Amino acid sequence: MTAAPARIPAPLDILDPALAGRIAALAPRLEGYANLLVRRCVAVAQGQELVVTAPVEAAYFARMVVRAGYDAGAGHVTVIWGDDDVARLEYERTPLAYFEHMPAWKRAQLNDLAEQGACFLWLEGEDPDVLAGIDPRKPAAARKARNTEATAWRDGMDFGRNRWGIAGVPTAAWARKVFPDEGTVSAIARLWDAILATARADNDDPLEAWRAHDEAFARSLAFMNGHHFDRLHYVSANGTDLTVGLTDRQVWAGGSGASTDGVRFFPNIPTEEVFTSPDRMRVNGIVHAALPLVHDGVVIRDFWFRFSDGAVVEHGAATGGEVLDHILATDENARRLGECALVSKNTPIRQSGLLFYSTLYDENASCHLALGTGFPECYEGGLAMGAYELLAHGVNHGATHVDFMIGADDLRVDGVAVDGTVTPVFVDGQWAWE
Repeated sequence: MTAAPARIPAPLDILDPALAGRIAALAPRLEGYANLLVRRCVAVAQGQELVVTAPVEAAYFARMVVRAGYDAGAGHVTVIWGDDDVARLEYERTPLAYFEHMPAWKRAQLNDLAEQGACFLWLEGEDPDVLAGIDPRKPAAARKARNTEATAWRDGMDFGRNRWGIAGVPTAAWARKVFPDEGTVSAIARLWDAILATARADNDDPLEAWRAHDEAFARSLAFMNGHHFDRLHYVSANGTDLTVGLTDRQVWAGGSGASTDGVRFFPNIPTEEVFTSPDRMRVNGIVHAALPLVHDGVVIRDFWFRFSDGAVVEHGAATGGEVLDHILATDENARRLGECALVSKNTPIRQSGLLFYSTLYDENASCHLALGTGFPECYEGGLAMGAYELLAHGVNHGATHVDFMIGADDLRVDGVAVDGTVTPVFVDGQWAWE
């Protein structure tokens, strides 16, 4: 039996005809990107369930991913659709109490998929301003409920039992935010070009490009794991003067990771970071954000945190401060760091000159930190530990994980050994050897 020919799936008839033409011209690259996501991002196995969460506006690309998933051997593909307008209406019209607990059927769906060994792929294209003016307590409560009540799903990803990944897909509102001087069709086409370029999928062999990219992390990982610094000291002219203590059994990671069954995968595409989980009790000083943060559909600008003995004790923001308040109030550990990541300014995303208004992209253009949950794999033996044991060893755990970018062009990071020896790690926003 002859297989059906590949095609650009409907519903292109609901799009501007000019956009349909631009998408059709990109078809070979989009199919290569879809293949990259299922074979490298989540590394779907023969017979495995693949769960794809996607915006309805990008149904044409979600269908490419579904096809690629089956071609890669997925036993079944489940698609969970999302829509910014529906999400906003839900938050506008539904009382706060509804969001404080996850509906049983949603909890059962995610937990059952995780327990059956599914891998999870999120296609992100959220409008950065979609929830502007919405009571920030509602999305904060929904996020906390999902992360604390869908425990099999959350723990499956945190402890390496379920592979997962996040990648971008353009939507009209997001594209217009990134390219405000363009018309919608041109903005979406330009955002697709940017996504494919930063994902190393604008070529004839994205799989090989990612094999080579994975190897490129080796020098930075060897440097950080070889030095085993006691702490990092961050300084920038914007006022940042922060010391981040590291754990006694720190592991620096970057590029691909491995699930507990030994399969390599890339949780983020794109990715440019080398990261670890710091000692949650040993962070002191002040840090200023270098880029805006988009969180729960709100843009937070010009914000800062002051830490003492690991916890945020003071903070401020020019805009979006109320959302920042709710991030910090998520739970008792939301004021502590779960991640510190090093990203050179000499990366494709930073060199593009674009502000994506998406953490997935902007965190890979800038050194960053994250409030909330840390990574078990970043503590030696951590994947065999429980959350409370990891806490005792300094690895943070909680109901949120929020990255924020601190990589100004003049950022200096020094590694400090237990004996006080200082080694330059970053100079002027790039690795000291660059």
